[in-house]
Amino acid sequence: MTQVVREPDELRRIAIRAAGELDGAPAEAVLDWAAAEFGERFAVATSMQDAVLTHLASRSLPGVDVLFLDTGYHFEETLQTRDAVASTYDVTLRTLEPSQSVAEQDATYGANLFERDPDLCCALRKTHPLDEALDGYEAWATGVRRSEAITRRDTPVVSFDERRERIKVAPIVAWSDADVEAYIAEHAIVTNPLLTQGYPSIGCATCTRRVAPGEDARAGRWAGRDKVECGINT
Repeated sequence: MTQVVREPDELRRIAIRAAGELDGAPAEAVLDWAAAEFGERFAVATSMQDAVLTHLASRSLPGVDVLFLDTGYHFEETLQTRDAVASTYDVTLRTLEPSQSVAEQDATYGANLFERDPDLCCALRKTHPLDEALDGYEAWATGVRRSEAITRRDTPVVSFDERRERIKVAPIVAWSDADVEAYIAEHAIVTNPLLTQGYPSIGCATCTRRVAPGEDARAGRWAGRDKVECGINT
């Protein structure tokens, strides 16, 4: 994808202004602003846990690019959700893949890198592919919410990602779990079937386990490690 994007300094100014103007605004208003400001230079990144953000974005910008990172380690249910999203909503789904297949990565770094160095595995299979894809956009949306983890509680609705030199938009950042559930019910949103099978937070099959009753929703991600983020949103 080839797009002419504005200079970082200009994007930074836009982000700073929008952060103040859109703080506390409804998700729909945030996405309407992004659609008007960036048009085809705006994309949505999704893990295919649910299609809440995808549905919202498709209403503000029909045909919006939706970026899905196919790590090669996903649950089959996640890939099925991706396919359902692509056929259900007015979006352009882009599946992003790492530069190496799982077999090629194993040959380079040794088998099961996710066990020995999960940060490097996430960087190779998630962060780097997204970084490369975002070169053609000025802004991207993430579905992170402040209530999900302590590392996300100060997330602004709009910010400038200094490392990528792109604007990051978090339209549903202030939503609670109840808000998400209500939106899903009201609009019959496509969801990953694993959500009802003990997986309230879904990542790669190799690094995600079921969560026991009473555990934190993200306790099943990289269980037994200090790691709480894959690096995309940090």
